[in-house]
Amino acid sequence: MARVSKKMQMLEAAAHIVNEQGSDYLTLDAVAERAGVSKGGLIYHFKNKDALIHGLVEHADRMYRDNVDRHIAQDDESNGRWLRAFIEATRQNRVDNADITSGMLAAQGINRELLAPLQKTYSEWQEKIEQDEIDNVDATIIRLAVDGLWLSEIFGLDAIDDDMREKILDRLSSYTEK
Repeated sequence: MARVSKKMQMLEAAAHIVNEQGSDYLTLDAVAERAGVSKGGLIYHFKNKDALIHGLVEHADRMYRDNVDRHIAQDDESNGRWLRAFIEATRQNRVDNADITSGMLAAQGINRELLAPLQKTYSEWQEKIEQDEIDNVDATIIRLAVDGLWLSEIFGLDAIDDDMREKILDRLSSYTEK
């Protein structure tokens, strides 16, 4: 089993704090304590709170890109490939998505400019989705529906059980097939 780097340990600690308590509780002291490192050790990697949040957002962006890329590589159909990868990344990475979300929530609450890496990723994905051999408007509606499901889960507003969640994702995926 691979050993988690100190930097990754700090990012995971920060993500847990945001997920459990909210971005108001994200302080360098709290992260250092949660990660089991000195504050100086934390500052060596992240000079301030913005740098820590930037690290969280970059980590989230990498994870999300990797999740989608993994699903693209497994899909040998041409039309709807990007949308299906987006849907499957949401379906199968529910736990990982919590860490992705923490970076977004912290950046949104503290410094929205730090969302730039994810905004760039979404912009690139939107272009690819629109060229996915599916009507542009339909493709965008499907992407927004998947994002809506994800965001409703983040805020505990989903009010659906796992069976319904699967049926929704299956239906959205079926819309990507010609």
